[in-house]
Order: sequence, then structure tokens, then C-alpha cells
Amino acid sequence: MMVMATLRQKLFELFRADRAPAGYRPGVTLEHLRRNLGLANVERLSATQVKVCVGEVTLEIVERAESQLLMHMVMTEFVLRVPASTAGTASFEVHHGGAIRRRGVCVRRRSGNPALARELQACLLADDALFQALMPLDFKRLRIELHDQQWCLRLEHMGGSEVVNRLPAFRRYIALSPVQRGHLLATMAGLQRVLSNL
Repeated sequence: MMVMATLRQKLFELFRADRAPAGYRPGVTLEHLRRNLGLANVERLSATQVKVCVGEVTLEIVERAESQLLMHMVMTEFVLRVPASTAGTASFEVHHGGAIRRRGVCVRRRSGNPALARELQACLLADDALFQALMPLDFKRLRIELHDQQWCLRLEHMGGSEVVNRLPAFRRYIALSPVQRGHLLATMAGLQRVLSNL
């Protein structure tokens, strides 16, 4: 019985979700991304989080590691916080429409007022500069949440990440191209504009 308890404890420690993957180097991917984006004024908040000001937009960039079998990925998330005139709580996901070709931008409500989701969708489509930046942007996730009279936007781009494999051993940083950098910064500025008026 004691052997089973010890074995169960060892397995729990081995597959713990909050444990950092073997070979993960906190802050290294953030530094690659900082150089990749050409950011000079960076305020380090922790080993895995920085704050940057790009024009009128103040962003946090957060690094997080995700374990997979014999490898891990280090992703970066761009976080934008905007004061809200709307009260309540809500959660939305934004994604491109269309199965093969991008045919627009869709807002999926996770929680909150359905009318607010429709209003957000209309605002994203009505702001032409934002729409033109958002359509070619290669993002994996874009979440918008409302809580305590503040909008919190989290965007995870496909670039600005690192793949680390243990067998065979290699590390590869996936850079953010100059074109994608432009779309990303224009999207963040546009979303700040839209959310501050929502």
C-alpha cells in the first residue's frame, strides 16, 4: 500500500500542470521578441512579463510555457487593458470567419450580455483601419474580457514563440515578421480605440 502511495505521488509530481517543462528558460523568448520587435523602452515586471509603450498604446507581454510529449512551446501573449464605461462582466473570443479563406471577423460570446457581443462585433466591422489590420493578422487566440469596469484583451500571435524539442534536441524561435508587427500594433491601437468607446 505504501509503495502505491509513493508511486502515485511521483507520478503526480512528474505530470503536474504548474511545473515548468525541462529545459524551459524563463525570459529568453521575451528577449528574442523584444529584439525582434525593435523595442527599446521595456519595463521588466517579472522574469516572464514586461511592459512596453508603443506610440499611444501600453502593452504587457507575458511569456508562458506549455508542455507536450518530449517538447514544449513558449508562447507570448500581448495584453492590453482599457478602462470601460460599461459595467458588468463578459468574455468574448474573436476569430477569423471562413473555413479556408478569411471572410471576416467573428465575435463568439463566452459569457455576458448577448447585446454587448453584437455591439462589439458591429464596432470591429465599422472601424475600417482596425478591420484592415485584423484580417491579415496571424493570431492563435484573441480574448476580450470585461471585469471591474476594465476591458482586458489577450492576443496570442503565431509568431514570437519558441519551440523546444528534447529528442532530437533543438530550439527554434519563430520570429514576428515586419509585416505582422505592423498589423499587430495597428490592431492593438484599433482595439484600444474601439474598446474605450464601447
